[in-house]
Amino acid sequence: MFKTIEWTSDGVRMIDQTLLPGEEVYRTCKTYQEVAEAIRSMVIRGAPAIGVAAAMGVALGVKHSRARSVAELKAEFETIADTISKTRPTAVNLFWAVNRMRAAFEKALGGPGTDSKRIARAQVVLEEEARRVLAEDIAVNEAMGQYGATLLKDNSTVLTHCNAGALATGGYGTALGVIRAAVSQGKKINVFADETRPFLQGARLTAWELAKDGIPVTVITDNMAGHFMKQSKIQAVIVGADRIASNGDVANKIGTYTVAVLAHENNVPFFVAAPLSTIDLSLASGDEIPIEERSPAEVTHWRGIQTAPDNVRALHPAFDVTPHRYVTAIITERGIAREPYTESLKALFEESGARQASR
Repeated sequence: MFKTIEWTSDGVRMIDQTLLPGEEVYRTCKTYQEVAEAIRSMVIRGAPAIGVAAAMGVALGVKHSRARSVAELKAEFETIADTISKTRPTAVNLFWAVNRMRAAFEKALGGPGTDSKRIARAQVVLEEEARRVLAEDIAVNEAMGQYGATLLKDNSTVLTHCNAGALATGGYGTALGVIRAAVSQGKKINVFADETRPFLQGARLTAWELAKDGIPVTVITDNMAGHFMKQSKIQAVIVGADRIASNGDVANKIGTYTVAVLAHENNVPFFVAAPLSTIDLSLASGDEIPIEERSPAEVTHWRGIQTAPDNVRALHPAFDVTPHRYVTAIITERGIAREPYTESLKALFEESGARQASR
């Protein structure tokens, strides 16, 4: 089984998702700047995976610091945190992870000892915390899978959009984790994977993961979903999320909103699988979620090959927001939330004692 990301003695090692499925290449980021660039350029992507990468990037930056005083290290930490925080604006897990590392950093420095001892302690504590973020993410996904598997029926076909599998997380996956759990329970599940333009995460990544697991998968273009729903060939839709507002509005890969509307029209349940760290209770609705605008060249070109005429304008919002009224249920590691989401999501946080990090 491949590893999406891991901490090694040489640095943060991750699979280069921009090269899949043609090449399975692993890159080792030796500096926090390299981790930040890997996040920005989508070498690693998917909200939970971005969170893990952010935590490891912060730990790596502090590990290699040459600060001689606590004051110097604190100033350097702010530079590290700021650099990583500016990579991808929509995925709230990134900010959650940076804030979690900040809390661990401040606690480590607050203990007794000389500056050199406090700095050494902070380096050890942050590495341990980053490793913990990864381990917890995998455990969270497995728990989420068990809850979500109850929603999928035997002998059904499930549509996914983008990639919300092991590649988008520390391991196992959110949406694909639910599918994996259902299959492990003995259910026969077939998957339709939207290709997910313009980066083709569904065709390149989701199909690659499921094929490795031996789970039947069929790739369709993004504009085929409604056709197959109308023919009753899709029994459920399940996607991941990059940020969820307190009212249940969901930001996910561009095109998700379209799929949700089609599912609603055809009476197909639309499920979202995401950890509590993806839920941003500070936002009243999806209207407040910042939407990342990526380079138009990613629309007009594919891997360096021009696919549109010269001088043609292109737009590339990387995400859209699906209103909560189209969301049948939100699956988390603490249970399944349903309407009214303002109450059910809040209850999950209260029951788990989860702490929403302020941004």
